[in-house]
Amino acid sequence: MRNRLDAEMDRLHNLLLEMGAMCESAIACSIKALLEGDRANAQRAVELEIDINQHEKDIEELCYKLLLRQQPVARDLRKISAALKMVTDMERIGDQAADIAEIALLGNATKADGTLTTREMSLAAIGMVNDAIDAYVQQDLALAHKVIADDDTVDDLFNKAKQELAIMLISQPGEAECVIDLLMVAKYLERIADHAVNIAEWVVFTVTGEYYKDETVQGGTHGPDLHG
Repeated sequence: MRNRLDAEMDRLHNLLLEMGAMCESAIACSIKALLEGDRANAQRAVELEIDINQHEKDIEELCYKLLLRQQPVARDLRKISAALKMVTDMERIGDQAADIAEIALLGNATKADGTLTTREMSLAAIGMVNDAIDAYVQQDLALAHKVIADDDTVDDLFNKAKQELAIMLISQPGEAECVIDLLMVAKYLERIADHAVNIAEWVVFTVTGEYYKDETVQGGTHGPDLHG
């Protein structure tokens, strides 16, 4: 029984790693498409969303089988419970990366200056997702807490982006569509960072059995619902 459970837990671990890697690639492709007008990368991000959605279904199915058939206890149970929550955030990261890719396909965002902060935000958000996945892989509490703290950086960049885009709208009124698209991208990146924080919080739960909540966070999607 234990050997079977260990094998299934290994499979769950590997599926989560694959899904995390897809999320990282989807964000990177969508931002490259946005900043460089690369339609091939935009299409790749959209395709990755399909694979991410399928992984969500596969992981959920495996988790429910483990809960019903293997009757895991203690840390294994926490890992399975956390996985069920983490895949929801990963799936949403994939959705938002695809949304950015669709904006990139419109071709408006490269028509005016003002993408510097967008690039900074994208690098910060990608870094948070990478670190959140690494924290899960390594069961690294310090790295998980770093992800939670790094959200302040993305929030600051989001505020900076809004200010820059407001100035751009005034100075380049003919680029209103570009400004709107970049603002939407900034919001998607801010949400991606929020989902990375949620993943990190579930890593803390997996390792310690305690739900970590950053009470300084205002709004956003923070705070996994332990009852949902």
